[in-house]
Amino acid sequence: MRTRPTTVDRRTFLLTSAAAALHARSLLAAQGGAKVELGSIDGSVGGNQFTPIQYLDHFSSLKLTWAMLSLPAPTLADEAAIRAVRDHADRLGIKLQLAFGSVCPSARGFNAQLGTLEEQVARALKASQIFGARCMRCVLGGDPERPQIEMHIDNMIKAVRGMRSRILDSGVKLAVENHGGDLQAREMKMMVEAVGTDVMGVCLDSGNPVWMLEDPHMTLEMLIPYAETSHVRDSAVWKVPEGIAVRWVNMGEGNVDIDGWIKKFVAAKPGLPIIFENLVSGNPRIHRIYDVKFWDNWRKMPASELARFVAVAEKGVPKPAAPRPEGKTAGQQRIEDLEVCVKYTRELLARM
Repeated sequence: MRTRPTTVDRRTFLLTSAAAALHARSLLAAQGGAKVELGSIDGSVGGNQFTPIQYLDHFSSLKLTWAMLSLPAPTLADEAAIRAVRDHADRLGIKLQLAFGSVCPSARGFNAQLGTLEEQVARALKASQIFGARCMRCVLGGDPERPQIEMHIDNMIKAVRGMRSRILDSGVKLAVENHGGDLQAREMKMMVEAVGTDVMGVCLDSGNPVWMLEDPHMTLEMLIPYAETSHVRDSAVWKVPEGIAVRWVNMGEGNVDIDGWIKKFVAAKPGLPIIFENLVSGNPRIHRIYDVKFWDNWRKMPASELARFVAVAEKGVPKPAAPRPEGKTAGQQRIEDLEVCVKYTRELLARM
């Protein structure tokens, strides 16, 4: 016997669908914003002597769903240990990325005692495959490389080109961080394009630009097309008699419009996680821009880029670090700071 559809059936269907959609939106809002997942690098809560498993447990307690881990050399050489970390992350519902070090053979941070660059990168790519990651964070170097940065860039380009087939075959991109002390955004862009975007992208860091005389929004605008993952933290920038002072601060305490930065990142890269690297500075870093010698490391910086950075400093106010409460370790303070960071960002995403 054939049953005719009725108006009531159709109305029930529509009401049920609407209720389901409303429930989905409510669920997303409760999770801290539509389709934006949050995570952290292990360094955000460094100083607590956590093992990789303990980092994962801590991030899970904050309801984070991504973790970027820097595995010690013995673990990187032990596939069973890496699989144990992956299995634990799977049980917690956490997705993994690897935080690797320097891939520039001439950088001071490259440790030749751990093997050739090719051997070290091969182990890191394998670990990333076990993690199920599509990229791995790496760096060129830091402050020591800045005086000869062009030479180090050339060396890194040659080294990565020599590993091109291995990287492509792995299915894991190198996500080079715009790191504090080494590369400005325009230099990073040039390097990525010279190597090829099929093997190299960017770990886009919102905090390091202020170390590199850059407005974080300018850095984002230049590098967002290449972003494969992120490091997010807030910064305070202000003028001092010697030049410009910068400090990393908890989310919402800076003056670089971190809210706007996150909104731009989410709009440009839907689906990519926001991964906190919440490193609150002690003493500020001072850019002595009135000292002629200071510019030895920055001679090719365009005036237009410096002008944007100075404009941020003009709007800033001094933001000295508060003394850590007596009896509280640096590790305990970092745990509290990350909780503040996560709460602030969830509330921001819920308003978007």
